[in-house]
Amino acid sequence: MGYLKRTADVVLREHLEAFGAVLIEGPKWCGKTTTAEQVAKSVIKLQDTDMRDEYLATAATKPSLLLNGATPRLIDEWQDAPVLWDAVRTMVDKRVEPGQFILTGSNAVDKSQIHHSGTGRISKLTMLPMSLWESGDSNGKISLLELFDNPELDIDGVESDMSVEELVFCGCRGGWPATMNVKSDKAKLLVARNYVKTMCSDDISRVDGVSRDELLTRMILRAYARNISTLSKKSTLIADVAASGEVSCSEPTFDDYVGALRKLFVVCDIGAWCPAIRSKTAIRTGPKRSFVDPSIAVAALGLTPEALLNQLKTFGFIFEQMCIRDFKAYTLDFDSHISHYRDRYGLESDLVLHLGDGRYALIECKLGSKEIEDGASHLLELKRLIREYNKKEKQMPLREPDLLIVITGGKMAYTRPDGVKIIPLACIKE
Repeated sequence: MGYLKRTADVVLREHLEAFGAVLIEGPKWCGKTTTAEQVAKSVIKLQDTDMRDEYLATAATKPSLLLNGATPRLIDEWQDAPVLWDAVRTMVDKRVEPGQFILTGSNAVDKSQIHHSGTGRISKLTMLPMSLWESGDSNGKISLLELFDNPELDIDGVESDMSVEELVFCGCRGGWPATMNVKSDKAKLLVARNYVKTMCSDDISRVDGVSRDELLTRMILRAYARNISTLSKKSTLIADVAASGEVSCSEPTFDDYVGALRKLFVVCDIGAWCPAIRSKTAIRTGPKRSFVDPSIAVAALGLTPEALLNQLKTFGFIFEQMCIRDFKAYTLDFDSHISHYRDRYGLESDLVLHLGDGRYALIECKLGSKEIEDGASHLLELKRLIREYNKKEKQMPLREPDLLIVITGGKMAYTRPDGVKIIPLACIKE
């Protein structure tokens, strides 16, 4: 199979037209290097075993030598030689031309090793594992961004091509590009499992040179997986780790391990949206537990598609993770971010998708059709509260949501009479 187009392709080209360099960061195996190679004119890979020692020695003595080559020049896994960041920034200033370098990295670098932020010279782009549309599983009949531009767009009758069984498999397989060239379904499921195994045995210690225990890493991942798409407190996760009876974990140790997982772009919790429609004490401000890809949770728990088909309640949490990953991918070039809303009265919006221009959508993720009514009711109540607030606070009104969406695992898209849009996840594209 040839190169599958990514939502990052256009964004990368646009950023290269505007900035001297672009940093593509994100988890291992998500396709950063392959995407960068589509536009790079020369490449240097710091983890090339034949050249690694020579590259690192050169970086330590005269890093500018590694920057010579046709542009854009790709420097893959640049974080192995952090000095290259400042070397790239200096060269960008010297050449005064856009599109000089592409840096890729699968773990965050300690900022103390960098002397200049790169502001105005180096743009940052975060890549994720593939969305359903990028992997060819979503038919892409409904454009999310077109919906924002035209909320009255007729979506009635648009159908998904995916069954629940296929959705479950995609959640277990994940969005890893490596699975696209694998023939058997059984082999495709091994990719995420191997990802988790390697992360626990190797990457967790290599990310910053601190030795960490493989078993404890696995137990922390499992505790996170048991609590994904929830607002579980840190104490709950630590207790979950201790309940295994195999390891103990203090709060400082837990923080250290989770911090390393964040550096690896594995854990990516969702922050809370706190509009003034309720008192501050009513809104729950804790983070929603999340992974960069749903397959990490599946692998950490040792689940299979067959098991999840008999545990659809559990798959509901996995399904929400799929929605988070895909919505992030579909709004990559809109300076967007995702939050959640929940209050002590039980009112919630699973996701709040914010675009950089202020527009936003309230989103509920409901796997089955029986849950659609509850999801729609929550969204409509949130909209009503915002309107009530605006009547009282005319000087500083809140923007009303541009879209109310219930994302489902069902077959049919339609707009309800109250304006809530019901859309199968497997119908959406950017």
